[in-house]
Amino acid sequence: MATLYVENVPDDRYEALRERARRRHRSLAAEILSLLEEHVPTKKELKARQDAVQRLGKLKFTSRSSEPMPSSLEMIREDRER
Repeated sequence: MATLYVENVPDDRYEALRERARRRHRSLAAEILSLLEEHVPTKKELKARQDAVQRLGKLKFTSRSSEPMPSSLEMIREDRER
C-alpha cells in the first residue's frame, strides 16, 4: 500500500479536516482515506459507472397502455382522493 504525504496544507483546511475527523470519531488519516474513497473513483469504479450509464441508456421507458401517461399533478390529485 502506498504512502501519501501532503505538504503546505492551509491551516484552516487542516483544522476543518481535523474537526471533521473528530466528529466522526476517526483519525485524521482515516478521515482523509474516507474522503478519497468517496470522491476519487478507481479505474474499476469508473468503468462500472460507465457500464451502468450505457445500460440505462438502452432502456426504453414506455407506457403499457395506449393512453398517455398522467401528469404528476393528476397523479397527486388521484392519490389525495383515495
